[in-house]
Amino acid sequence: MNGIGVEKKEETERVEDHKEMDRKREKAEGRKEPDTKFRKAKKAEDMTKQELLKKLRDTEEEAQKNYDLYMRTYAEMENIKKRGIKERQELSKYANESLIKEILPVIDNLQKAISHAQNDKNPSGLVEGIELTLDSLLKTLEKAGLKEVEAEGKPFDPNFHQAISKQRDDKVAPGHVIMELQKGYLLNGRLIRPSMVVISEENDSKREDTV
Repeated sequence: MNGIGVEKKEETERVEDHKEMDRKREKAEGRKEPDTKFRKAKKAEDMTKQELLKKLRDTEEEAQKNYDLYMRTYAEMENIKKRGIKERQELSKYANESLIKEILPVIDNLQKAISHAQNDKNPSGLVEGIELTLDSLLKTLEKAGLKEVEAEGKPFDPNFHQAISKQRDDKVAPGHVIMELQKGYLLNGRLIRPSMVVISEENDSKREDTV
């Protein structure tokens, strides 16, 4: 054997010695060989019937959980959407409430002016102008959802009427409104001001007759 061959053999032996030393060191440190580091998943054809059934059940449970999560998320999104629509509708319906409340005293004053003028023996054309102005204003507010509360002659309803006093009146049934002192108003079905009223109370003589 020539010198070159001897050198190659010695070099090969050194490389093998180094590889063997590396394997021993990795084994001493508890490290696995590269080809056994990851365990391969079992193929379906290598699994038993029981293992296949268990895997199927696990897959079905996982699918059901994902479906339930999807349905809950979808329901929550729908509820949020409905709440948003409702809030926008409410805001639109009652956005002018504060402004209309400020206008109501103006309507009261116009109505009082007309009432006083009608009692005057010499009414002027100014009254007619005020009436037209009031009528136009009320029609405009009606388009925005304003409506008068029915009171006079109606049964007293604390949800819509505010009783100021009681009076005896044989012509009006007890518990009914005799007189409306200030009109009440609804805005799109919501009470924004109750009617201030006087209600009828039962006559003492009638109460004595029933005893």
